[in-house]
Amino acid sequence: MSSGKHYAKGSSKPVLPDDGQLRLFSMRFCPYAERAHLVLNAKKVPHHTIYINLTEKPEWLVDVSPLLKVPALQLPAEKGQPSLIESLVIAEYLDEKYPQNPLLPKDPLKKAQDKILVERFSGVTGAFMKILTQGTGLDDYWLALDIFEEELAKRGTPFFGGNKPGYVDYMIWPWLERLAVIGLYLKDEYNFDVKRFARIAKLIELLKADDVVKSFYATPEQHIEFWQSRKAGNANYDLLA
Repeated sequence: MSSGKHYAKGSSKPVLPDDGQLRLFSMRFCPYAERAHLVLNAKKVPHHTIYINLTEKPEWLVDVSPLLKVPALQLPAEKGQPSLIESLVIAEYLDEKYPQNPLLPKDPLKKAQDKILVERFSGVTGAFMKILTQGTGLDDYWLALDIFEEELAKRGTPFFGGNKPGYVDYMIWPWLERLAVIGLYLKDEYNFDVKRFARIAKLIELLKADDVVKSFYATPEQHIEFWQSRKAGNANYDLLA
């Protein structure tokens, strides 16, 4: 279930079928929520999506997300119908719960290294928000991305997951998809260096062709239109509805 419409303050809580399917509370342009969508789609797990207006959050959101955050994943088939929050917690839970198409390595050391690598991506996400809120931080963004260019070189594989996308690839993709937004905010200052990031540039092209990524992909133009509306103080959450 998903109309693409975002529920806002004053709206009634959606009535969902009692079918035991997972319920993902999301926002269409949230990079953290996109992580959850990618994992669910990679696993081909049936689920309902309920989109949330993050500017005017519905009062009932607290029932499934105590911190009023997305993504939130409700588990109707579990006793008490608990919910999970935080994108990385949700991703790891789904990878363990649904063994098809595993995303994290089985080897404990390699699994730990992949999780550490994703934690280091916070340098990119932090610089991204600084660019959007303060108009500075581009050099920090590229320095943080250098780590991932170097790691791909060490691994010698097209994806961080080897010959196909894995946990790291899907967890960092939402910000690679939004590079155009940085160009919008910084205009002539935007200077993605294809030579410096040759492997990342290739990774971006490979992921754009991946069926899982395509299942939840928004174009640069769509991202720019959303962020322009957000910058103007009237975020168009239903842009893709």
